[in-house]
Amino acid sequence: MMPARVAPAEVVFSIEHVAVHFGGLVALSDLNFTVCNGEIVALIGPNGAGKTTAFNVFTGFLKPTTGEVRYRKTSLNGLKPHEIAGLGLVRTFQRTSIFANNTVFENVLIGLHRRGRSGLWDTLLALPREKVAEGELADSAREILAVVGLERRAAEVAGTLPYGEQRLLGIALALAAQPSMLLLDEPVSGMNPSETAKVMKLVEGIRASGVTILLVEHDMPMVMQVSDRIVVLNYGRIIAEGPPAAIQKNPDVIRAYLGEGKKRA
Repeated sequence: MMPARVAPAEVVFSIEHVAVHFGGLVALSDLNFTVCNGEIVALIGPNGAGKTTAFNVFTGFLKPTTGEVRYRKTSLNGLKPHEIAGLGLVRTFQRTSIFANNTVFENVLIGLHRRGRSGLWDTLLALPREKVAEGELADSAREILAVVGLERRAAEVAGTLPYGEQRLLGIALALAAQPSMLLLDEPVSGMNPSETAKVMKLVEGIRASGVTILLVEHDMPMVMQVSDRIVVLNYGRIIAEGPPAAIQKNPDVIRAYLGEGKKRA
């Protein structure tokens, strides 16, 4: 009896020969990799390897010198960040990006409001359909806060939250944009082990809901535990790609990280 065929994974995100030059400086050189539907892929590397530059290219904050970024067969080259987000490719940032003077609930409601269908006159006249729409958005905001574990903080001013919870609120804002693919920029940076464990569980839950994830992170235990595949950058080039077990043993990866350690010493 012939073994059953396994359908090939659907590639939803592809980086094709992407390079970034700043004058004579080569920040990224000939990047090529893909992310398949439903995967968690980590982009790692020593400080200065080009990870943030790559994320900025992927999300329209920086134009590649050469090459192409494609999401679900659509070229992202030349698109603005909000246009890319409109396609379902949404990112978080290294630094917490929230509305510090608004409540936690209001933050998520602001993120959701672009999904509202009611017009200006509906709002001004408080028409019934506007009240229904606002009620639906409020329900969605509460659901998202429950997903990230901040439902009890809903009435608190966002800027007064502890750092770790502000990072969670940043993820909640990204989820409010209804991503089909989420790019997480150092989601556990500065967190303690307990907070990191919560984010790991959250990332796995987001993937389980059908969202593909690409993340940049320095916390190697976290990366090794949540990732399906890892892409390793060093000096703007990909030096390794594969499952966590293979990356841990890769001599080029070990050399890159040990080399950085020696420079810091």
